[in-house]
Order: sequence, then structure tokens, then C-alpha cells
Amino acid sequence: MLKPLAILLFTLLPQTVVADVRLFMAEERGCYWCAQWNEEISHIYPKTPEGRTAPLVRYDLHGDTPDVAFVRRVSFTPTFILVQDGVEVGRIEGYPGEDFFWGLLGKMFDRANIPFDEAG
Repeated sequence: MLKPLAILLFTLLPQTVVADVRLFMAEERGCYWCAQWNEEISHIYPKTPEGRTAPLVRYDLHGDTPDVAFVRRVSFTPTFILVQDGVEVGRIEGYPGEDFFWGLLGKMFDRANIPFDEAG
């Protein structure tokens, strides 16, 4: 008796809607600042709350553009574009170094009201 009731209650409770959030990185061959980012950040990014919340999707600036509603064309590499549900909500053009990168990325999350995934 309790099991069917529990199932009914679970199905009637409002479900939390989880947004699809990604961080796109536009890069190109020979990009010095892309290489710097790769050396300083790429290995730790997936382990951070930011990386768990917005997994990184890399794409070549001169290749196929992802099926995303970018606000404007990418002109510089690296360019980091925060995307929520297929729509750009923020971007960092260039790589300002490790210390500034994390601060700018955090501001993008704040402005877009995207909470970090603190689990892990």
C-alpha cells in the first residue's frame, strides 16, 4: 500500500529542471594562448565546480561551428563561450592568465544565474 502511494507522490512532485550548460572553447592550430590555457587549466578544469557545471566543448575556429545561438562570430582564439540551453550567456575573448580566467569565468556564471555543481 505504501509503495504505490510513494510512487504516486514522487510522480506528482515538481521535478527540478536541469539546464544544459556547456563552456565552448574556440581554438586554432598554432594559438599560443590556447597552448597556455591547455598547460595551466585544461587538466584541472573538469575537476572544478565550474567544469562539472559546464563541461568543456572544444571546437576549431576554422572548422564546423557548433549548433549554438552565439551572440556574434568568434574572431579570436581562445574564446570561451558559456552556453545555457543552446544560447550564449557569456564569453571571454582571449586568455588573460590563470588568475584572471577563474575570476572572469565566475562572473559569467553569476551574471547568468548559473549555480556551481559543488558535488564531487
